[in-house]
Amino acid sequence: MRSLVPLVLLLTIFDATYAIKVPFEIRTTNTPSSHLARRSANLPVDNNGNAQYIGNMTLGGVGVRVLLDTGSSDLWVAFPKAQPSSTDLGKTVTLSYAVGQASGHVHSTTAEIGGYKVDNQAFLLVGNTSTFSTDIHSQGYDGLFGLGPNKGSVIRKKLDKHTGDTTLAHIFQQNPSTDSYITFLLDRKSDPSDPFKGQLTISELAPGFENITSTPKLDVETVNRLLSSDQHWQAITDENNGITGPDGSPVSVKSIVPGAPDLTYVAVFDSGFTFSQVPRDVSDAIYGRVKGAVYDVRNEIWTVPCGQYLSISIQFGGRSFPVHPLDTVDDNFSWKDSQGNRVCIGAFQPITSAFSLLGHYDMILGMSFLRNSYTLLNFGSWAQGKSGEHPYIQLSSVTDVAQARQDFIKVRLGGVDTINDDKWALLPADQMQRSPVSEEEKKKKYQELVLSRWPYILTGCLVFVLIVVGLCIWRCCCRKGAKKPSKKTKNLFSTEPASTTYLPLQGPGGVPAKDVHSPGLSPGGQYEAHSQSQYSLDSPYPPTKGDPSDSGQYAAHSQSQYSLDSQYPAGTRYPPGVHAQHASQYGSSAEFYNGGQQHPSEPKSPIRSQHPSDAQYPSPPQYSSGNHPPSPHYGYPQ
Repeated sequence: MRSLVPLVLLLTIFDATYAIKVPFEIRTTNTPSSHLARRSANLPVDNNGNAQYIGNMTLGGVGVRVLLDTGSSDLWVAFPKAQPSSTDLGKTVTLSYAVGQASGHVHSTTAEIGGYKVDNQAFLLVGNTSTFSTDIHSQGYDGLFGLGPNKGSVIRKKLDKHTGDTTLAHIFQQNPSTDSYITFLLDRKSDPSDPFKGQLTISELAPGFENITSTPKLDVETVNRLLSSDQHWQAITDENNGITGPDGSPVSVKSIVPGAPDLTYVAVFDSGFTFSQVPRDVSDAIYGRVKGAVYDVRNEIWTVPCGQYLSISIQFGGRSFPVHPLDTVDDNFSWKDSQGNRVCIGAFQPITSAFSLLGHYDMILGMSFLRNSYTLLNFGSWAQGKSGEHPYIQLSSVTDVAQARQDFIKVRLGGVDTINDDKWALLPADQMQRSPVSEEEKKKKYQELVLSRWPYILTGCLVFVLIVVGLCIWRCCCRKGAKKPSKKTKNLFSTEPASTTYLPLQGPGGVPAKDVHSPGLSPGGQYEAHSQSQYSLDSPYPPTKGDPSDSGQYAAHSQSQYSLDSQYPAGTRYPPGVHAQHASQYGSSAEFYNGGQQHPSEPKSPIRSQHPSDAQYPSPPQYSSGNHPPSPHYGYPQ
């Protein structure tokens, strides 16, 4: 038995793709027949030290013993002696597990199991198993029989989908009138009141357990996954009290699965694990308050005194599934502490290096849990060629709490009930020990956090890129718009020999004139600019002193036309040397600014002229109210 320990502990490390963890051995005395009749679908299983469960099957006329693993989907065998009659399909496959690899050539042959016969069944013929930690044949098995979904088969991916279908998929195809489900029951060694033996059934119920069909159907949640092989038999625990600790209180830990309901856990049902793997905080809550409990950093396990009675339960579908105290504290491996004292192993271990790949689940319920329930796995629409309902799991508890307590007293306490003695009392919550987190585990958890959220991270990156690209396009459009200003804006900032620079109206002595109103005067006391006006600021003819224009500026009107010799009121004087005919010739463009006139003569460079306060100049023409040209008002910035 001691030789099983290294392999068992190593196999608690969950492989990233496949689910064989701890060898579970079933040694049956029945010799497989090469010609099985369809008389029964009940496959007997045997239990070797609560660590291995193995079933018998025949391949190519040769009987072999295989591990029954609900966590994987492929069939592989390393024949110890006689080789089967089979056909090499020309494909090679390597199946990687936590403790080694199964490599070989894909063959096909006739497979027989539990009364069913399948022709041309594909399987992996393995010639070398030296990569495993121990000799598998000495451990009582020759290969592995995967009971997972058809889509998880690696062999199937290598072959065409029909040829590479799993054994169960072929059985369901050949028997379309039967329901596509399996059930299994695992017995417990050293349990004085265990009334049944282990068994696996295909499309049939174990006698005495027919009531399982009335239990809640636990929907098999389809995970968000990168690999289809990462689909498992899994379900969600009840909210708020998914796991009840030894003190009778719920253990609350946030799920790492994206989208999982609050205060629930996503649990995988995997018969390939000897010890269940649970979140670290859950494992600490179960064993951290036990007096004398020690966390073994090297092997990543809790060790506790074997006489410690711990009652825990897990809730699914509104029902409680108590765990037998002989399963909570395992005494099957003759484990000893550093002082050489015999100790037991906590069977619900921190999911350390065996944590969920990509955050698909929170815990793996192995044999330490599955021995406490009769389990039905319905493939539903997973069955090839069938369009049934969504796959689901049904559980029926087989553990009676009161009887389990008596079993523990008899086996661990020598028949004397000392469970309530002070030495077995739990420590206060504030004295609970915490299992340390290694640097490697921190790294893996960080990687898992990133990988498990990759759809959200990718979406966020795409949104960010779209926003950046949109902003760049918007900026480019804005710049193009700035390079192509409107006609009004273009004239407003024109560099032609005309100026749109407005000077504040200056009164005598440079003081702005007050209380003078002129048409077009802005609130700031300045005339508005008009987009098509040009004003010669070098005109030597300021308005006549005393004229109303002394204290105001005339607005430039872009579309006004005035005949200087016909529309000006009487009394208008022109600058010396300017003939009325000359003015009339440019009447359509005559503009006035600051009391000065833009002369139609050859333009000069615009100069801001300061007019002497005592200069006498003719006053500008006055517009009648009826002929005042409408124009927009561009006020001077305040």
